[in-house]
Amino acid sequence: MKRFAIAAGAGLLLLAASGAFQSANAHGHLLPLGDGHLSDAPRVGYLFDCQTTFNTQRAVHGGPWIKGDEWDPDQKPVVEGDVAWPDSSVSVTIEDGKRIIRANNLPQHHTGIFPIQAGDPAYQYDHNPNAIRAQQILLTLPVNPALAARPSCVPMGMIGFALDGVAIYNAADAAGRDAVAHEVQDRCHGHPQHAGQYHYHGPSPCMPNEMTSGLVGYALDGFGIYGMKDPATGRILHNRDLDACHGTTGTVMWNGKPTRIYHYVLTEEYPYTIGCFRGSVDPALLQHGHVRMQQRDMNRGPMRGPPQGDRETVLANAAAALGVSVAQLRDALGPPPPDFRHAAQELGVSEAKLRDAMREAREQAGNVRPPL
Repeated sequence: MKRFAIAAGAGLLLLAASGAFQSANAHGHLLPLGDGHLSDAPRVGYLFDCQTTFNTQRAVHGGPWIKGDEWDPDQKPVVEGDVAWPDSSVSVTIEDGKRIIRANNLPQHHTGIFPIQAGDPAYQYDHNPNAIRAQQILLTLPVNPALAARPSCVPMGMIGFALDGVAIYNAADAAGRDAVAHEVQDRCHGHPQHAGQYHYHGPSPCMPNEMTSGLVGYALDGFGIYGMKDPATGRILHNRDLDACHGTTGTVMWNGKPTRIYHYVLTEEYPYTIGCFRGSVDPALLQHGHVRMQQRDMNRGPMRGPPQGDRETVLANAAAALGVSVAQLRDALGPPPPDFRHAAQELGVSEAKLRDAMREAREQAGNVRPPL
């Protein structure tokens, strides 16, 4: 078993990130808004999202920092507070030819106070009621990933994991808009979702190597996610420098030595981290935690992973009754046990209607359980 230094580097990461937390990155210019940049195929500057319909009834965050088709990150408010997470745990090891990431998803840097407090100026734009909670993260990734025959779409929820113990989500919010621009986050550009999973939607000043050419984390296909700079020239990279999946092939530090390999690159432009998966993702990973999806590639249309038994049938029946997609229903319910009140709010229906739909769906699937 090989263990890299980052597995024991919590103190160093916490020190560096804590300093960054005191002063968020200053951009000094407007950034293009990613709204409308969802695609049904790989495309530079777009997000190839597995989810094709979104809950437009959900309140869309935003404020005076949104300026037409641009937004001003320096005007966007941040969630106040300076909360430490001394129980943060993350390790990256190589075992039996696989890269294993174990973490509790508590960040190795300070965060804002969540739920957002009513006295926080950010509260007028975002009422995020969720508290940060530990998660069980166990990811098994290839040590030397290979390019897939075709790129594939990315799910809502986690698409990668950062070395500082934080999940990386794709660039879209629940309404399908630019999450980095619209959602109000803390100074580390993170916030928790309904199950308490703290996550980023894009670059963070608290990430290790954000403004370098070093490794930031790993995508679920095993390829590395790297900082904003070109390792050869030191210049900041942009969408125009990258392919449709937000990556490039070049020499970077990989497995402890310089290696020419495909890798993803952070940018300050949408979709920020990954536009699509360039490698193959283990279907079992896509059922882990909050990462569930129906894979689709650019030529073949919908492709379903391994059968999920009665649960998938129940979800399909309930989604049809509610007039939403299976992906929307699954994401709203989250991992068991489901929070029906929150899920109903996410879907824009009453809690009673949601419970009735789930109960009837179980009966249709021949999977009758006691009333919820």
